[in-house]
Amino acid sequence: MTSMRAIAITQFGAPEVLVETVCADPVPAAGEVLIRVSASGVNRPDVLQRKGAYAPPPGASELPGLEVAGTLVAGDAAALAAAGWQLGDRVCALVAGGGYAELCVAPIAQCLPIPAGLSDVEAASLPETFFTVWSNVFDRARLQAGETLLVQGGTSGIGVTAILLAKALGATVIVTAGSDDKCAACLKLGADHAINYKTHDFAAEVKRLTDGRGVDVVLDMVAGDYVAREVSCLADDGRIVIIAIQGGTKSGFNAGDVLRRRLTITGSTLRPRSVAFKAAIAHQLRQTVWPLFERGDIRPVIERVFPAAQAAQAHALMESGQHVGKIVLQW
Repeated sequence: MTSMRAIAITQFGAPEVLVETVCADPVPAAGEVLIRVSASGVNRPDVLQRKGAYAPPPGASELPGLEVAGTLVAGDAAALAAAGWQLGDRVCALVAGGGYAELCVAPIAQCLPIPAGLSDVEAASLPETFFTVWSNVFDRARLQAGETLLVQGGTSGIGVTAILLAKALGATVIVTAGSDDKCAACLKLGADHAINYKTHDFAAEVKRLTDGRGVDVVLDMVAGDYVAREVSCLADDGRIVIIAIQGGTKSGFNAGDVLRRRLTITGSTLRPRSVAFKAAIAHQLRQTVWPLFERGDIRPVIERVFPAAQAAQAHALMESGQHVGKIVLQW
């Protein structure tokens, strides 16, 4: 049995519980491939898992890490051929766990080619946020060209991805951020308006910026008492999609508004969904979003790259909130 380097959670707690270790190489099952990992994306769910608040789904690796980029090194030849892959191809992949390692197993259907012109580090920053934003903003909330999107937390990995995708596909984008510098960063990325939520009431600002109409879609990573204010700044037939609950699980809002103005409040988590569900998103991304990279219309936004052994420092930066875009580990 051969072994690999990996980053393990030794116990639940602060970033320092992330420790480099050696463990057995994973073995791909039917419908899976083995990727030699060059880079691993860091995401907020990794932080939650490290703290003991987000367990891997049944059957997934206990190692953290939801996205990787690297080279295909093993897998069923017939299944690879059927999917248009061969060993040696460069890929990025969404995984349910195990991404913080030199080798990672991924379902074939959740692999995507690394867009031409992107490095492995850049590609490792794509799957988690692009799968999430596409599934929630464009599939679930049905954002259309010409509509207006409000993104809560514009400088997060999810927020930056939402800005890039929504603008590239013809929407107007308003974001919130926690400082004037972060607001400026969002505007530089292409957001039409940025609201410092620490100095302004975002709901009042949204109404002002939209001449009282409101926004069509809200991408909410806060929940809690934000939901009531989001309801108040939705346009008729507007949609709120909740993807995280950093502000708490309980929300109170005007249900009469929901009825009278035909509003939708929805949400989802991606990690426990089926391979078939994620495969459908991968197909949509390859058809609609990957050409945007190929043409140079959008590019990944990476705040910092850490050696994999410095995963604890990467998590500390994630928790500080002092980043714009993605944080990546390099092997």
